[in-house]
Amino acid sequence: MAKTGTENKSSKAEKAKEALRVAREKSGGFRKEFIEFINRGSVVDLAVGVAVGGAFTAIVNSLVNDIIMPIVGLIAGGVDFTNLAIRIPNFFGTGDEAVIAYGNFLQNVIQFLIIAWVIFMIIKGMNRLNRRRDAKAARAEAKKAL
Repeated sequence: MAKTGTENKSSKAEKAKEALRVAREKSGGFRKEFIEFINRGSVVDLAVGVAVGGAFTAIVNSLVNDIIMPIVGLIAGGVDFTNLAIRIPNFFGTGDEAVIAYGNFLQNVIQFLIIAWVIFMIIKGMNRLNRRRDAKAARAEAKKAL
């Protein structure tokens, strides 16, 4: 018995639907695994940390550039650290001189120290709060035991 054109098209459509279903099942595992990965606490914490870190960097940059460095510059005799540089002439006669911008380096070192200090103070404060919470919980547990 010969197949008609309609039966042949129907068979092809069924095969295509089956292939699509198999592909969805295979990709569903990948999608599910990806969603589990994204929903892990560490990934979400990292994303939050990066976002907060970016905002915090802008604040620290402003603190260093707009408040601390002008004061340090006044103490150092009005020196603007960002303009401190050593210029080395080109002895070969081609191109410009080399510029070693050590003022920018000093500024970045001071900025790093400020960031490290602020983070240290935040962690120190969090540790203090955690110790108080743990001590309060221990006292409550001791009262229950009596």
